[in-house]
Amino acid sequence: MKRLDIVRPAAVLGLAAAFAGTAVAEPVTYEIDSAHTYPSFEADHMGGLSKWRGKINSTTGKITLDKEAQTGTVEVTMDMNTVDFGHEGLNNHAKSDAAMFNVSEYPTATYTGRLVDWRDGAPTAVDGTLTLHGTSKPVRLTINSFKCMQHPQRGVEVCGADAEADINRADFGMNFGQNFGFDMGVKLRIQVEALAQPSS
Repeated sequence: MKRLDIVRPAAVLGLAAAFAGTAVAEPVTYEIDSAHTYPSFEADHMGGLSKWRGKINSTTGKITLDKEAQTGTVEVTMDMNTVDFGHEGLNNHAKSDAAMFNVSEYPTATYTGRLVDWRDGAPTAVDGTLTLHGTSKPVRLTINSFKCMQHPQRGVEVCGADAEADINRADFGMNFGQNFGFDMGVKLRIQVEALAQPSS
């Protein structure tokens, strides 16, 4: 047998091994942990008289993450029937008023987007779309913190983040109080934890 015939199979095997070593990792899907995810908001009352704060008590969704490619997606669904100001009368008003959440017609709000502006292996922003009160608008979230680790109790990887954005609620048709001098600006905060799911 010629020496070339011996070298050629070895070279092919070497190339195959090299390509196997550089195979692209599959993105990981993380399911939002509803027990540790509570989107919240801060809104003006009476043109600067005080600030009211509320949160959404039931949130579902998923996050996909490809750390090597530095890409990912976010899908969040918020049950607006669970809006909570810590004041039952205000909760009922906010849920029923057509110029507020109007949950009988718009029972959910959603946010979908892409993880962007990666630094030191972590995203620092989300470019996405908020659908609220039946209206969809682009909203960019700034990620203040992002961390992934092995969950000490669940035995799987968990990723968490704290993100925020400023919106104008009148842009979404939620203009209650505008005639009374209420500021329409709202500060959104989304603190989220999500658990890695088994690969299919």
